[in-house]
Amino acid sequence: MPRTRPFAAVAVLLASSALQLAAQAPAPRLAPATAAAIDSLFTPMSHAGSPGCAVGVFQDGSITFARGYGFANLNHDVPITPATRFTVGSVSKQFTAAAIALLVRAGKLSLDDDVRTFIPEMEDFGTPVKVRHLVHHTSGLRDFWELVGLAGVRYDDGYTSDDMLALAARQKGLNFAPGSGYRYSNTGYLALGVIVQRVTGQSLRRFADSALFQPLGMQQTMFLDDHTEVVPGRAMAYAPRGDGWRIDVWNNDIVGQGGIVTSLADLQKWDENFYSGKVGGPEFLALMHQVEPLTSGAPNRYAFGITVGSYRGQKLVEHTGSTGGYRAALFRFPDQHTSFAMLCNRSTTNTSQLSLRMADVVLRGSLGAPTARETAAGEERAAGRTAGPARPGEHPAIAGRYASPELMGAVYEVTQAPDGSLQLRRPRAAAVALSPLGPALSYAAGESLTLTFDTPVKGRSPGFRLDADRVQHIRFERVVR
Repeated sequence: MPRTRPFAAVAVLLASSALQLAAQAPAPRLAPATAAAIDSLFTPMSHAGSPGCAVGVFQDGSITFARGYGFANLNHDVPITPATRFTVGSVSKQFTAAAIALLVRAGKLSLDDDVRTFIPEMEDFGTPVKVRHLVHHTSGLRDFWELVGLAGVRYDDGYTSDDMLALAARQKGLNFAPGSGYRYSNTGYLALGVIVQRVTGQSLRRFADSALFQPLGMQQTMFLDDHTEVVPGRAMAYAPRGDGWRIDVWNNDIVGQGGIVTSLADLQKWDENFYSGKVGGPEFLALMHQVEPLTSGAPNRYAFGITVGSYRGQKLVEHTGSTGGYRAALFRFPDQHTSFAMLCNRSTTNTSQLSLRMADVVLRGSLGAPTARETAAGEERAAGRTAGPARPGEHPAIAGRYASPELMGAVYEVTQAPDGSLQLRRPRAAAVALSPLGPALSYAAGESLTLTFDTPVKGRSPGFRLDADRVQHIRFERVVR
């Protein structure tokens, strides 16, 4: 059951939070009714024993609203304030892309450089994967977090960037030809971070600090590349467990795709640079917003670590982040010089939805009619699949054990139940039914996995191809006992 707290203790905490707010954040300049409407959005996390969010509204170069809701540490009852620091997941990508953009502007590398120029240990796929492909998620490189999940190893192990680079180097194929498709890839941004390191001779953390954070006065921001480091003022992260919460922090040292720790005040300084160009100048800002179509001519809204789109008739530049129980978002409406920032330690928080609901309140006089929101970066899913008829005659041919060197030797087993149905068993995952799809020898496993088996040879399929959301064409071979 959730812990209860005497009223007097809660009052003391609220009074303490109010004093911290007054000391750490400028007096809110939103109209009282507007501020109250934002408060109402966060009521579910505004009570004792709940993780929550630090929320900011940035307008015309100032922080016009900054409040904390919920608790940064449930063990010690530390409330979230506007000064609390959070890990921001993929909101980090725009900082990695900015480092690349600065190096491009300085002539240190070209967007058309072959990635293997800097990372020769990557597989030669026959067609060059270029730096620009990494930036815009058009490389075809398989997402390393999905590879980790499919391999059945822990997400919260102490991985380094080198570990994930080695996993990427095991891959013998791409999701698609570079430039021909879009598929969100953390591997691509990990590789960009490695490129920054190898071009500059500095870690991504050091380069970003000297080139981005120090010039902008972002004293509370860094790429955290050592998970054992003490970070003063950082919130713990949580996910639900029963009617309470459990700690949910991924302890790794991977940077590039993520890794940024920051605060609301520092995010406002970063956000304002998209207007002032204090770091980089106008050419840098233009590059950061540059999008490129696919080779087919189809549009791609993903620029340099940010998605360029629209909401209710107004231009919107945004990105969200997720790692463990941390959630984050930075949504910018450039024509209104208004941005919405959310830094959260509660895994159930829908930062996209809440950011847009804040926009509905604050920008109600500027927005057009309600429209369906465009799919944001990282939310894309594989195309739907068509169910097929039962084909029990295939079952004996595809039952068996299969292994994939690309997934560190992970073994998947297809078993036949007494009722004749098929199940897929794989490491660190519950067994799921295999459901036939339209094409012969093709089966769905759960919501996202598709297994396409080889034509049987002597009554047995030699292997199969595995497709998932961000990973395509993983090869499995039958294990012969």
